Amino acid sequence: MKLDGRLASQIAGKGFIVTVEYQPQAGTNTAPIERFAGAIGDIPAAVNVADNHYGVAMSSLGASLALMRYGKEPVLQMVTRDRNRIALQSDLLGAASLGIKNVLCLSGYHQTLIGSAASANVFDIDSIQLVAMVKKMNEGQLLDGTKIDGPFSMLIGAVANPNLKPLELNIIRLVKKISAGADFIQTQAVFDVAAFQVWFEAVRAEGIAERAAILAGVLPLKSADEARKLCEVHTDFVIPDALIERIARAGDSEAQRKEGMAICAETVKKLRTVPGLRGIHIFSGGGDSSWREILGAINAG
Repeated sequence: MKLDGRLASQIAGKGFIVTVEYQPQAGTNTAPIERFAGAIGDIPAAVNVADNHYGVAMSSLGASLALMRYGKEPVLQMVTRDRNRIALQSDLLGAASLGIKNVLCLSGYHQTLIGSAASANVFDIDSIQLVAMVKKMNEGQLLDGTKIDGPFSMLIGAVANPNLKPLELNIIRLVKKISAGADFIQTQAVFDVAAFQVWFEAVRAEGIAERAAILAGVLPLKSADEARKLCEVHTDFVIPDALIERIARAGDSEAQRKEGMAICAETVKKLRTVPGLRGIHIFSGGGDSSWREILGAINAG
């Protein structure tokens, strides 16, 4: 198995890694993907392509192929909410045959949180088992032992939420993902760097940061209302009240957006000083954020 993508190369190196998120729309038009590819420039090592994150959208596989046409390296996202192990393996084989080199293994938000409450979920396997399945495929076999005809190699990613308590169980779950075969970990968005460092020190103490590249998630907030809604809808978002109040005090919508961008840049500047942290992952928040502005602010910070 040979991992030769840009993200794999940067993980093997020493530099600070940047990945970004793209959330496909509910349609077949690839013009938004082309605009996105042009906006992000050459800074990101790879682009996470969301898998029906907020409801039905263009598939992660389809949008990943479009990004490849525009010269960007995608990270295919796969959620176990929507597929059983047959479909997961089939889609992974197809993705590998088309040249996709990275996969992020997720369970996915419950369908009641994405506007598809009438849909049945699957959850045939969980995200840890998905990581282990991809690792076995990297070794040339399907789950049932069938030999894969042709090359198959995927850099394996998983996610972690530094906010989950108790810390001990949080770390145990993360260790399981690394032991199953995860090469890199992207975290939920960080808004309190001091609290994140407590989690990361536990990660380092367990030796996890030496076994996989940890990328801290960041999200530029557009408004105080958006921040409050995120905390209400998704319990895995923890945004300090003082930060929300700071954005609210900024004034009108444009002023709040700029304040959110400034906070994001400040957060990244602090994260760059955390020993052992390999980089950041920038969430889009599902909006039409100005990626050039985001990356420029972060680079300047």
